[in-house]
Amino acid sequence: MSGFWAGKRVFVTGHTGFKGSWLSHWLLMRGAQVFGLALVPDTDPALFDQLGLAERLDHSIGDIRDPQGVADRVSAVRPDVVFHLAAQPLVLASYDDPVGTWASNVMGTAHVLEALRGLDAPCAAVMITTDKVYDNREWVHPYRESDPLGGHDPYSASKAGSELVIASYRKSFFDDHPVRVVSARAGNVIGGGDWAANRIMPDLARALGAGQALGLRNPGAVRPWQHVLEPLSGYMTLAERALAGDALADSYNLGPETCDVRPVRDLVDTALRHWPGDWRDMSDPSARHEAGLLALSIEQARRDLDYRPRWDFETGVRHTVEWYRDVAQGADPTQITTAQIAAFEAAQ
Repeated sequence: MSGFWAGKRVFVTGHTGFKGSWLSHWLLMRGAQVFGLALVPDTDPALFDQLGLAERLDHSIGDIRDPQGVADRVSAVRPDVVFHLAAQPLVLASYDDPVGTWASNVMGTAHVLEALRGLDAPCAAVMITTDKVYDNREWVHPYRESDPLGGHDPYSASKAGSELVIASYRKSFFDDHPVRVVSARAGNVIGGGDWAANRIMPDLARALGAGQALGLRNPGAVRPWQHVLEPLSGYMTLAERALAGDALADSYNLGPETCDVRPVRDLVDTALRHWPGDWRDMSDPSARHEAGLLALSIEQARRDLDYRPRWDFETGVRHTVEWYRDVAQGADPTQITTAQIAAFEAAQ
């Protein structure tokens, strides 16, 4: 992986976010030239700031809802690889601002794809959506890439909509074009440095740091948990294969093994073995809808990309908790992030 990325011009939308910051740091470790376009970080602290990324990459503040701004940035960067991560990423926030969520997740994606049409040199574009793009029937079996798209809440529906935009652009404009477009649908991601509101691990880190019990709004919800480095490794592999001209499917699920699809309470109980504390059940039958059961099939990625999770559930949770705990105790976030990436790369 390191040899491929040395010197590559990589454009990352959403580089100031949680996943974007991990990805940007990893790409810089591999010798890539990283160019970003994103909003100002909306959390305090923010991993982007903790890693000092504004001084280490070509950092640009902008909004993917601005089509001319996106087009100008793509034209200036002339990337070899694009990772489109910028989005409104929260289910509960989408209920508060559904129109803004659709504007970012659907039209923002269309603006990026439209800008890519102007490139005339080979480029791999990995468009990031979510495991929540599927029409969730609360099925026991894992969702496959061929299953129907849908979404109850505005976030999930908007991400399904973005998949339709990606598919339409791929068929209409990129069939005979130097830009190759593929989408990636990742499972529920955990990892140090996520400070978003209403997410389990950031909420847990804040509660433990304050000596408080964590309130869980849906402890029985089942999700495909995975450490952030798992899907990021898949995104990078997709880009390598696409730029090499390998035969690829249109979209790929990236998630854990079936045995690591667990309820929320398992996630928290496992975390508390590494940073002791308590949680309490705050279930509310009248709360806004969130899916109860979700799992992904990763057989297509396993077959086409030789994708396989490197860290199991317990290992991913341990590394996540250690990041938060050690930083809370004064450790350097950049050193911990770098060490965890190195450990992940060394895992077999």
